[in-house]
Amino acid sequence: MMYRKAGDFETPLLEIREQIRHLIALDGFDDHDARERLEELQRELHEKTGEIYSRLSPWEKVQVARHPDRPYTLDYLEHMTEDFAEVHGDRRFADDGAIVAGFATFRGREVAVVGHQKGRTTTEKIARNFGMGRPEGYRKAARVMELAEKFRLPLLSFIDTAGAFPGIDAEERGQAEAIARNLRLMASLTTPFIATITGEGGSGGALAIGMGDVVNILEFSVYSVISPEGCAAILWKDAAKAPEAAQYLGLTPDVLKKFGLVDEVISEVQGGAHTDPEGMAKSLGDALERQLGELEALPPEERRERRYAKFRRMGAFLEEADA
Repeated sequence: MMYRKAGDFETPLLEIREQIRHLIALDGFDDHDARERLEELQRELHEKTGEIYSRLSPWEKVQVARHPDRPYTLDYLEHMTEDFAEVHGDRRFADDGAIVAGFATFRGREVAVVGHQKGRTTTEKIARNFGMGRPEGYRKAARVMELAEKFRLPLLSFIDTAGAFPGIDAEERGQAEAIARNLRLMASLTTPFIATITGEGGSGGALAIGMGDVVNILEFSVYSVISPEGCAAILWKDAAKAPEAAQYLGLTPDVLKKFGLVDEVISEVQGGAHTDPEGMAKSLGDALERQLGELEALPPEERRERRYAKFRRMGAFLEEADA
């Protein structure tokens, strides 16, 4: 697998990976010296990866969350589920490729799934609008949520978007209204619902499919009301100050968990999910299976009440006046 660059911090790792790839490609690999050199490089890669990823800044974590090789919804469904049947269209306007939705079998359970899909190639990125949903995408997700509720199917969502698409066409078709309706719908669900932020959790575009009983976030994912670039452009009129904005936004998993905005941080494979999508899907699948078991043990009404209360508590702070 060829790794594409995410940030300057990855340069030393890319160089070691390229040396490993080149060595493996050489004829006569059975040579003893070549095997020893390969083992040495693999140890060096492991140690260097652990060192670099243990001290990433918030801005560098944003770069990992946006890594072009990071697995998207369809990758997780391929590795975690069977018999995925995709649903298309919102029965009003069109199908939105930025959001995939449908039904699948997850470890013996029939489940409903929704998630963002960014695309890999230039053609795919344009077709999927870089994972930025339009109203018809969120209404398609709502269709599947309603069916999940009707047939008592657990609901899994996979979040990875810079935000809902802000174009004039989306606004004309009721972008804010579509997101608001989804929030109301998710607050009313009695079926088990787990949301996982797998990359970028951007603003209302993320929240529109993210009001889960459990909200997970992968170790090197981010979740924020605005992107660092957008925040910097507003505060300092300079998007180049995005690294500084990332420091203040509190968008990393440790901060989000502290304030109760996410429920569980899922550890990633060493070097980030993009280095081993299948292994990451296995780890995430184990967490989802455990969480579904816990949620299914609760009465439906209790699940709904707990979910509603959890989101109502967010943003509540107690300030003490100076003596």
